Amino acid sequence: MAGRKTYYQAGGVILMIRTNPLSNCDTAMKEFLFLFRGGDGKEVQHSPEKWQLHMEKWMDWMSDLAKQNQLVSAQPLSDTGIKVTGPKKIISDGPYLEGKEMVGGYLVCLAENYDGAARIASGCPILDFEDGVVEIREIKEKN
Repeated sequence: MAGRKTYYQAGGVILMIRTNPLSNCDTAMKEFLFLFRGGDGKEVQHSPEKWQLHMEKWMDWMSDLAKQNQLVSAQPLSDTGIKVTGPKKIISDGPYLEGKEMVGGYLVCLAENYDGAARIASGCPILDFEDGVVEIREIKEKN
């Protein structure tokens, strides 16, 4: 049974892809979270043609991961948010971070180890930008 894939689109941009990548796996795979930071690409956003090409790179990269049953989910994040802090549960507006620190989205994928996750991340279009960063974290297995 192949993994189930669902594509959500808005304005030609994929918002999320979900699949069941655990089917047909011969090797024990772990889940890794990719946090996308920086890669603001203001120069690309000012040109509709360049923006479209950049978004096509994202769609191609994620589609390839889905075809290889390595993609679990992915979603962009808005620029707005709030923070809840400390035992008093203080709520404040935020995050107010510089572009290179802002988490712009995430992706959960399957790989055998950190080396495999790094190979996957090396194809990420955010790395087309000097300040683009993919932070990789292994997701702990449920006991």
